[in-house]
Amino acid sequence: MRPRERSETGEQDLFRSRLDQIIDMKHPLVRLGRTVDWGFLEGRFGEVYDDDPGRPPLPTRLMAGLSILKHTYDLSDEVLCERWVENPYYQYFCGEEFFQHRLVFDRSSLTRWRNRMGEERLAALIQESLSVAVKTEAVKPSELSRVIVDTTVQPKNVTFPTDAKLLNRAREKLVRLAQRHGVILRQSYARVGKFALIEHQHYAHAKQFKRANRKLKTLRTYLGRVIRDIGRKIEGNSGLEAAFAKLLALARRVREQQQRQRGPKVYSLHAPEIECIGKGKAHRPYEFGVKVSVATTIGHARGGQLVTHVKALPGNPYDGHTLATVIPDMEALIGNIIARLLADKGYRGHNAPPDYKFRVFISGQKRGVTPRIKRQLRRRAAVEPVIGHLKAEHRMGRNYLWFRRGDAANAVLAAAGYNFRRLIRWLRLLLHLFLTALFSGGRLNPA
Repeated sequence: MRPRERSETGEQDLFRSRLDQIIDMKHPLVRLGRTVDWGFLEGRFGEVYDDDPGRPPLPTRLMAGLSILKHTYDLSDEVLCERWVENPYYQYFCGEEFFQHRLVFDRSSLTRWRNRMGEERLAALIQESLSVAVKTEAVKPSELSRVIVDTTVQPKNVTFPTDAKLLNRAREKLVRLAQRHGVILRQSYARVGKFALIEHQHYAHAKQFKRANRKLKTLRTYLGRVIRDIGRKIEGNSGLEAAFAKLLALARRVREQQQRQRGPKVYSLHAPEIECIGKGKAHRPYEFGVKVSVATTIGHARGGQLVTHVKALPGNPYDGHTLATVIPDMEALIGNIIARLLADKGYRGHNAPPDYKFRVFISGQKRGVTPRIKRQLRRRAAVEPVIGHLKAEHRMGRNYLWFRRGDAANAVLAAAGYNFRRLIRWLRLLLHLFLTALFSGGRLNPA
C-alpha cells in the first residue's frame, strides 16, 4: 500500500498549538523545509510501493526528513528520536502541522525505510540538495559540471582484527549458538581459550613471537575441535544444519585462512563483507571497510563546496578503473554533462569513456594542460577537507549500518547530510545579509 502523504491543511485545533504559530518562520531549517521539493521525493521514493491492500507506510516527508536530519547533525537513531520530540523545528521540517508530544514513528522504522529504499533511490536526496542549491543561488548550474574526484575508505564498526581474536571469537559464537539450540558439546574451552588469548597478546606485545605463535596454534586447535564436535552432533538434522551453516562456514574460513593468502579474507564475524584497504598513510596503514568515491565541485561556490556524487565501491577496485561507473552515475544525478574532471595520480591509466579522453586531468599532467586548467589543478586537493567533514561530522567516519547495502546507504546519506548542512548555513547567511541590508539601507550582495 502507498503512504498517505501529508499536505498543509491550515486547520486549527483547540487543544494543540500549530507549529507555525510558535516557531520562527525565518529559521533556516524552516526555509529549507519550504524550499525542498517534497513532491519530487514522494514520487521517487513512492516507486517501491504498490496499490495492494494493507497497512499504509509512514509518510515519505517524515522518513526522508528524519534521514536528512540524522546525517546533517550527526545523530544516532535513538538520539534523533529524542531530539524530534523536543525540537519543534525538526517536527516542522518533517511535515508536522501541530506540535507532537510523543513519537509518531518507531525507531526501527528508520532501518526498515533505509533498507527498502536502497542506494539508488536514496541518491535522490543528493539530487534534491543540489536542486535546492541552484534554486537558492548557492551554486551555479555550470559549476556542477566541473568536479574533483577522489576515493576514501568508509570504516566499518569493527575492532582491529587479529588472528587470535578472530579464532577465539569464532569459538565463543559457536559455543553460544550450540547452547541456544541445546547441542551438548564435549568441551567448550571457555576458560582455557580465554587464557590462551591473553597469553598470546602478552607474548606478541613483548615481541616473543615464537611463544605467541604456539598460543595461536592452540587457539586454532580449540576452534577446530569445536567445529568437528558440532559437525558430529548435528549430522543428519536438517534444522540444526541450517541453523549452524552460516557460522560454521565463517569459522572454517577463519581457521583455514593464512596471513598472505590471495583472495578475500574474514576480518570480522558480524561483518564478513569488510575489506582491508591500504591507503599508504603513516598513522593508519590499513583501514577495514569499503572504498568510497567522492566527487565535489572544483570552485568554492557562494554556498560552499558541495558533494555532487558519492558511491560505495566494494571489491577494492583500482581508483582509475572506477570512472567508467562513476561518470555516468554522476551525470544522471546532476542532469548535466561533465565538462572537466580532476583527479590525483592514483587515477593514472583510467578507464573513463572514450568521449572523456580530454576532459579528465591528472595531477602532474603536462600534455593538453592550458593555464586555466593548470590553475584549477591546484584546487585538486580541495576535496580532502570535504572528505574530512564527511567523516567527522556526517557519520562516514564509522559506519554502523549492516551489510553492503548499509555501506552504500551510509555513504549516500552522509553526502546528502553534508550538502544540506551547507545549505542551512547558506540560508542563515542570506537572512543575515538581508537584515543587514534592510536596516542599513545598503544593497544585498552575498558574493
